[in-house]
Amino acid sequence: MNRILVIGGTGNVGRQVVCQLAATGARCRAMVRNPDAAGLPPEVEVVRGDLTVPETLDRCLQDIDVVFLVWVAPPAAAAGALERIARHARRIVFLTAPLKTPHPFFQQPNPSREVAERIERLIETSGVEWAFLRAGMFAGNARHFWGRQIRAGDVVRWPYLNAPTAPTDERDLAAVAVRVLCEDGHAGAEYILTGPQSLTQAEQVHTIGRAIGRSLRVEEISQTRRGPSCSRS
Repeated sequence: MNRILVIGGTGNVGRQVVCQLAATGARCRAMVRNPDAAGLPPEVEVVRGDLTVPETLDRCLQDIDVVFLVWVAPPAAAAGALERIARHARRIVFLTAPLKTPHPFFQQPNPSREVAERIERLIETSGVEWAFLRAGMFAGNARHFWGRQIRAGDVVRWPYLNAPTAPTDERDLAAVAVRVLCEDGHAGAEYILTGPQSLTQAEQVHTIGRAIGRSLRVEEISQTRRGPSCSRS
């Protein structure tokens, strides 16, 4: 059975990965910067580590076979951290974005894209097995995109209202990650993960309105006033 280290185990997806691994009985360790505040299941080993301080990774990586990586550190730390990971683990499963798809949200040049591409290159040349989980929009992003406006009133102002996405529940992303972490046969795989239905952003807002029993209106604004965040973690 693989011994798994989850880096980013207190994030939206990483926490789900840790909890689902624990539920399967997998040998799981979570690396966090503040173990006292992690709030993870008691059967999970929680260790202190920091991607920006590579020497702290050695204890976290001791006897580890597979690493689940959500990048949560400055780009400058990537090379040192991945070099350390490659010394210990035989496989890295990286949660990244669908950078090779033609969807406009994922073809915009931006700092997040540059970081993801750099980390992918470092992993591919690290000498260890790897698999990439290319996840699109997270369902939980709706809270960050529109939550404040919905709490304040019935009008949501947002750009690109007709742009479609297929948001994925973070629990479903974690279920895929758990399979790739626990099974063999995924070396070099790049899995594109989407939700079950493509909806425009306006349709997503109206769906939220129906779920909470309110009639929400949407008004499109220009990209120059506010652009959609592509934060996914």
